[in-house]
Amino acid sequence: MSFALNGVDVAVSEQEAVAPVKFRAGASFLRRVWEGISIIFASKTAMIGLVIVLFWVFVAVFAPFLTPYTPLEQDWKAPNQGPSARHILGTDELGRDLWSRLIHGARVVLVILPLSGDLWIPGGTAIWGVFAALIVGMTLGLVSGYYGGWLDEVVMRLLDAMMAVPIILLYLIIMAALGASAVNVVIAITIVGTPGIARLVRSLTLDIRTREYIRAAETRGENPWYIMFIEILPNARGPIIVDAMLRVGYAIFAMGTLGFLGLGLPPPSPDWGSMVAKGREFILAGSPWAALWPSVAIASLVVGLNLLADGMREESMRYQ
Repeated sequence: MSFALNGVDVAVSEQEAVAPVKFRAGASFLRRVWEGISIIFASKTAMIGLVIVLFWVFVAVFAPFLTPYTPLEQDWKAPNQGPSARHILGTDELGRDLWSRLIHGARVVLVILPLSGDLWIPGGTAIWGVFAALIVGMTLGLVSGYYGGWLDEVVMRLLDAMMAVPIILLYLIIMAALGASAVNVVIAITIVGTPGIARLVRSLTLDIRTREYIRAAETRGENPWYIMFIEILPNARGPIIVDAMLRVGYAIFAMGTLGFLGLGLPPPSPDWGSMVAKGREFILAGSPWAALWPSVAIASLVVGLNLLADGMREESMRYQ
């Protein structure tokens, strides 16, 4: 094949003509990925949040290698002890190492790995709950926003009824009905998180469906599900990702609340909320450590996720 360059005919083979296009396509994809990541590096707020979150992810992943103790191992000679060389964060009322229980508790919340030792609990409870809520909420929001009409009215009114119930009360109702377990906590997080995600995705869909490339896809005769999930959803990913990060923080806080009220993961799991509930009984006895460290863990991780999400939102809005 040939083309004109500054008035001069240039002959190029078919293979030579295709190769640069592939290279540019790959480079374009990598550039988009880098632009998405660079938003985090451009924001000091997001970087602080990222460091906090990565710290907890690191200790959760490598928890078995960061402590010689299991979360259930008891030292009857050292109950309710303060920080020491043997137990760097102290021990609880049963002599269990608080550092070991704290980092294995992070595995329960963040990392999709089971606990080590004699206790098997699936990890990543908050992640699984938010992920399931995203799947259900995005589907409902896309269908409701794209089709509109009576379907939109029915779906939105049902979700409005759910959102009218206070969040903590809704969590308590679900957990009281289902019982305390890791799977039921995931179900509760999914049910509570779905309405907010669906309303966000619906509002984004109502805006995006009026764009010209959506009209072009409809003119080509594309399937509505193709248009919703291939054309609309990728162009709404920014706000959805930021909202998902915030919801992981909300889920962690909710898990702590449920554990504190005795409706979270069943004992003797190293659930941060239940650790606070048991540890507060010994605060006035001069042993605040069992309640202090899990409280700091919950607060720091939630703050880190919020800083990361806020920083990403602020930086992304600058380029709109």
